[in-house]
Amino acid sequence: MPASRVSAEAIAARLSAVGLTTRVEEHDWCTSVEAEVPESLSAESWREVLEVLAEADRFGLHATSLNGRTLWAVVRKAGPTTGDVGGPSYQR
Repeated sequence: MPASRVSAEAIAARLSAVGLTTRVEEHDWCTSVEAEVPESLSAESWREVLEVLAEADRFGLHATSLNGRTLWAVVRKAGPTTGDVGGPSYQR
């Protein structure tokens, strides 16, 4: 299992422990976690959620009046370890 998947699963497990229902999805460049956030989430739970999300490479909250609030977090997959890592325009 890729390291990004392991990290994303750990984030999802901790969010689930707070009471959120999570989804983990594999993508070409990352593994993502999403969770619907109920209106009734307590301030203490929000603190825990933010602590958990800090483990991700990127995270955010998508909120709309139609669809509610969805947390998302992204854990990047490791880049290449050999070869032309920086690409043709990379300067050292």
